[in-house]
Amino acid sequence: MPLPNLILLGAMVVAAMMAALWLVQRRRSDAGIVDVGWAAGLGVLALLYAALVDGDPGRRALVAVLAAAWSFRLAGYLLVDRIVGKPEDGRYQTLRARWGARAQARFFVFFQVQALVDVVLAVPFLVAMRKPGSPFDALDVAGVAVWVVAVVGESVADRQLARFRAIPANRGRSCRAGLWRFSRHPNYFFEWLHWWAYVVLALGAPFWWLTLVAPALMLYFLLAVTGIPATEAQALASRGDDYRDYQRTTSAFVPWFPKRP
Repeated sequence: MPLPNLILLGAMVVAAMMAALWLVQRRRSDAGIVDVGWAAGLGVLALLYAALVDGDPGRRALVAVLAAAWSFRLAGYLLVDRIVGKPEDGRYQTLRARWGARAQARFFVFFQVQALVDVVLAVPFLVAMRKPGSPFDALDVAGVAVWVVAVVGESVADRQLARFRAIPANRGRSCRAGLWRFSRHPNYFFEWLHWWAYVVLALGAPFWWLTLVAPALMLYFLLAVTGIPATEAQALASRGDDYRDYQRTTSAFVPWFPKRP
């Protein structure tokens, strides 16, 4: 299938998926499902592209397995952590109150923007899948190594935070256990690191430099838009001075040794 047609097909698939999830949030009054959809949409695109794009079958399968495993793990975690049996995430409660009567129309646009972001972020999958030659050369091994470090790091950070939150005595306190001692957002850091795996996997492919868009875009979102700013505003509102102290002593993003209080 020609690449423009394949990308258009992918866009139609994730747009339809996000429209369906918008209907779910409308019924449940919980827009947090958009995060689950964003994560799962990338795995759906990876599998779709692997099935239809030209290229070595082994390389297509390698990239699809890596991307889908990361995507569906994150989607499952977000579903359990933020949706099942939980109230709507505070970030979306704030938007719902701010938008008032226009909330549903604006949430629909917001959901569709996430679909568009998925299409852009999935471009590295296509580039890596179409790299000439057989898979499992030195660069592929290096790319898989980056992926493993990133996904293991993100999974460990998620589990450490979940264990901390499960203890009632920790309510109103900031997690400083494990990786959270070295970064206020280690899950975000490893999520960003994950995108570099596809840069390494695509090195030497035509237009490999397009893969740099994904880590650059993710860094922008995490540092300036929907990641750290919104999360920290919510943390300050709910944890106050405890979180301010955490901010003074702990790196915001890149894991590093904490400062003395």
